[in-house]
Amino acid sequence: MKYISTRGKADELSFEDVMLSGLARDGGLYVPKEIPRLSDIEFAALANLEYEEIAFRIMRPFVGQGVTENILRDCIRRAYTSFSHPARAPLVQIDHGHFLLELFHGPTLAFKDFAMQVVGQLFQAVLSMRNKRVTIVGATSGDTGSAAIEAFRGLKNVDVFVMYPHDRISDVQRRQMTTSQEANVHALAIDGDFDVCQALLKDFFNDFNFRDEVGLAAINSINWARVLAQIVYYVSAAVSLGAPYRQVSFSVPTGNFGDIFAGFIAKSMGLPIKDLVVATNQNDILHRCLTGHGYFKNATKPSISPSMDIQISSNFERALFFAHKGDGEVIIRLMNELQRGGFHLSHDPFQVLTDMYKSGRVSEDETQATISNILHENGILLCPHSAIGVRVGKSFCEAGIPMISLATAHPAKFPKAVQVACGVHPSLPARMADLQQRPERVIQLPNDSVSIQSHIRRNIAK
Repeated sequence: MKYISTRGKADELSFEDVMLSGLARDGGLYVPKEIPRLSDIEFAALANLEYEEIAFRIMRPFVGQGVTENILRDCIRRAYTSFSHPARAPLVQIDHGHFLLELFHGPTLAFKDFAMQVVGQLFQAVLSMRNKRVTIVGATSGDTGSAAIEAFRGLKNVDVFVMYPHDRISDVQRRQMTTSQEANVHALAIDGDFDVCQALLKDFFNDFNFRDEVGLAAINSINWARVLAQIVYYVSAAVSLGAPYRQVSFSVPTGNFGDIFAGFIAKSMGLPIKDLVVATNQNDILHRCLTGHGYFKNATKPSISPSMDIQISSNFERALFFAHKGDGEVIIRLMNELQRGGFHLSHDPFQVLTDMYKSGRVSEDETQATISNILHENGILLCPHSAIGVRVGKSFCEAGIPMISLATAHPAKFPKAVQVACGVHPSLPARMADLQQRPERVIQLPNDSVSIQSHIRRNIAK
């Protein structure tokens, strides 16, 4: 299996090299040169298997020969031992034909654990085989950072630095990053919003001297390995509801577009997905684009669903690449236009995107109302992001086609917002009950790449 850059100027790489490098050296994002397809018989054979076995069968065709079957199985097994639910990603019915896919049973209570735990194990395995050490730098709007720190803390071959927007994430999200005491992990509070953190990260990867000096690697959703591991729960959920002999749809709370792009890959593999629905909050650049208003940046508005407070969705470049039939030159032009403010799509690519993705926008008041209504009607407590997915998913429900809304985080990660919405203060699981008492380790840094690079150089293991 070989991987190519969305901008067409970088070398083709193996899965392991793509995983360790993250961003292509031409600034693009890696995608499979070809997407493997599974037959109906192969999909049907996944029914009633354990989640780990489904993960192995879905991921194996993308990994290639550099990671043996035994190593891949072992990495997957280790990744999910810390999940609290035996099904890993259980389905709960909330209405006739409408289901909730619970993705918050991992160690940091968010869907990012499904990918990050696997990626952490794969990193360690590949780096050990190569006798190599890397420096991981990530940017997070809340959940990626804690999932990365949990996955990589204490590993021998990795230093991890996670940038997050200072005072723009929930208290629980922050403490999940800042209370780890392992010397190889570092939480960096950056002055600015998430888009600032994301732009800094791209600057670091485009500074080839710094990139090569520290052995820079990425674990944001720009890393293909993250997307790959997320394909699995689309398949697991769909086959449990009758696929491949029945269509299903998914509603996905969407910020950086990585999660729903995994659904696109699942569909491209042959999974019978009817609709992939992009659910956005008031930071609705994706909804505006998919409803014909172009892809133009606005100011980011803080919300009660902070992980979605994003104006530049990095993985949307991958969707654009496929919509433009793999034309890297067009992607370069569009990304340059985005740097100047944004762009309009031509007719054919826009049609491809709107055939593949539907979308909806949810206001702050609607998010709160959905949390309250679902609690009173179903006894289920939703986080604000999950509520957005449920509300938009409900509007796209069709008779005979199950709608699966992704519950992307545990409500206890956003206790203030949930309590305001419904009067219930969600409690953290027992294993995290002392989170508020744990000492924090965090450095606040300015929005300045030189200062941040200097801090990273001083703190990596020698």
